[in-house]
Amino acid sequence: MRFDWSPLRTALKACRRDALNIPIWWRDDDAIAHTAALDQLGTLSNRLELPVHLAVIPAHANPSVVGAVADFGMVPVVHGWAHVDHSAPGEKKNEFMTMRAGATEDTGTALNVMTHLFGNRLRPMFVPPWNRINDQVTTGLARQGYSALSTFGARTQDRDTPGLVHINTHIDPIWWKGTRDLLDPDQLIAQTVTHLDARRTGTEDAGEPLGLLTHHLVHTPAIWSFTEQFLHEMRTGGATPWAMATPRTETET
Repeated sequence: MRFDWSPLRTALKACRRDALNIPIWWRDDDAIAHTAALDQLGTLSNRLELPVHLAVIPAHANPSVVGAVADFGMVPVVHGWAHVDHSAPGEKKNEFMTMRAGATEDTGTALNVMTHLFGNRLRPMFVPPWNRINDQVTTGLARQGYSALSTFGARTQDRDTPGLVHINTHIDPIWWKGTRDLLDPDQLIAQTVTHLDARRTGTEDAGEPLGLLTHHLVHTPAIWSFTEQFLHEMRTGGATPWAMATPRTETET
């Protein structure tokens, strides 16, 4: 498929002109097991030389996903606990936004399960399903061993949490409220341009990596095509790959 990338190329050129570095990262949600779609994701990641931060659902994780993560050099992160909707009537779907007993226990169990599965490959980033989480759960994450939280939308200063860095995603190519195929590509490109312009003018945090959010299990050919072309345009336009660093151990100095 062909898309009009000229607005994005212009915006990236302006960033280069202003010597503004654009770190870019890639998060893919809802992984459970090794599938053909996961192979396609990993192959694309390697071809683009941009690591995928694979958000794995701990309660349903099959050991087969571990080998795929290692084979493709993916970066596993924690995707909630069971991806179960606990919303109250009239609320948007969520697992960790609606106040409930046991929520903090679930985040702790999730980290333990994922550490057992992935060992030192795991990055202690918490990705709440549906990108929603309440402040009470958020404030407890650092004490449990998490060092990052990822939702959707440009981070703001009022979301800072001691011991926890917010690394969000910004572009999602799926039309969730419609066909669940590719959202209007011109709209996606315009959204990206808006983020880049906001970083240049200082109305968004230019230090936050710009994040692409994908869901490999439900991708159509159009979504795969846009994802590959989008990331290629970003990389050739000067964006630099970002990946969450390996946590320091107590023996490191």
